[in-house]
Amino acid sequence: MDSYHRQVQHRDPRNGRDCKFCSQFDPEFSKRSPIDRWVEVEDSATSHLSENGHVRHRLFEIARKRALTLNLGPSLMKSA
Repeated sequence: MDSYHRQVQHRDPRNGRDCKFCSQFDPEFSKRSPIDRWVEVEDSATSHLSENGHVRHRLFEIARKRALTLNLGPSLMKSA
């Protein structure tokens, strides 16, 4: 397996719960399949039960960080 994919761990999907982070930031969260919404322990990308859920969580983390960075204003931007 290459380093770009998670190791698949066979788990019982009945032990999941909805990811609070994704439900807060993803406007289409309710349209995801249950396995893509569920996390095991904490609300992190690595806790998602499916790779789709993991990737979507990461995308929203990046979008959130990018939005926060842009909102800080031009004082922190690099100059040439």
